[in-house]
Amino acid sequence: MLEVSHLRKRFGEMVAVDDVSFTIDAGETFGLLGPNGAGKTTTISMICGLLEPDNGSVVVNGEPISVGRRSGRRHIGYVPQELAIYPDLSGRDNLRFFGRLYGLRGAAARSRIDEVLHVVGLSERGDDRAREYSGGMQRRLNIAAGMLHNPSLLILDEPTVGIDPQSRNAILEAVAALGRQGMSVLYTTHYMEEAERLCQRVAIMDHGQVRAVGTRRELIALVGEHDAVTVMVVSGAERAARALDTESGVVRASAADGQCIDCVVDDAAVMLPRLVTRLTDAGLAVQNVQVREPSLDAVFLHITGTGLRD
Repeated sequence: MLEVSHLRKRFGEMVAVDDVSFTIDAGETFGLLGPNGAGKTTTISMICGLLEPDNGSVVVNGEPISVGRRSGRRHIGYVPQELAIYPDLSGRDNLRFFGRLYGLRGAAARSRIDEVLHVVGLSERGDDRAREYSGGMQRRLNIAAGMLHNPSLLILDEPTVGIDPQSRNAILEAVAALGRQGMSVLYTTHYMEEAERLCQRVAIMDHGQVRAVGTRRELIALVGEHDAVTVMVVSGAERAARALDTESGVVRASAADGQCIDCVVDDAAVMLPRLVTRLTDAGLAVQNVQVREPSLDAVFLHITGTGLRD
């Protein structure tokens, strides 16, 4: 659906985007993860045809994108960081206006407006003026406008910055619903937990460069992280640790106390049944199992050398 190849953009002496490449498949939610100033917004401005790259190319749904070419832009829905709505109009009238820009009129427009208001959770407030909305509701209306023409690719640039937790959760649920409906989504954020919750694949971007691309598991494997498993037994933790320490796929196992064994394993999803079986065969009763998978925070720290900066 999207192919970004070797994008580069310089502003004076500053290289904002430096040889960025990635692809997004049809129906995929793809995260562009990085701190403020990483180059995410400049990258998506070039993807949308709002900013001409110094080098590189963008193709959306088979059509090249550039500042001077309009045809490919019909495949894109863009939701910027800044609100792009009219506060004196109702939510529904805002969408009617944007619908006309997209060529939507009559019954088709009314039907589509109802659909997108439902997706973003504003059906009951559609006739209220946008100025009466909370900041989070205004952002949800912004998203509704971006997806009104049913684009092949929806681009969301930091859609949850500065809003209340309830609206943030509503936005995340709406984005997840779009993915389930088969829409391709490019989601830029500097919140790790959002990328982990929504995205099938993530590109980690910092200082204008894409440092790594992959699924969560692939990124974790790239930096050699493992899953942590804590097993509670009725008794005999030392014996349990010795039994697990020799199991294939267990990096190490040690008894924390008389009932608790801390294990580091390659893949908890694969290893858990084997660990429980091994302990049961050794005559040990398992009380509880907890899995602590490594997060993207650890991956980002390893790749960039810093924590995720706001």
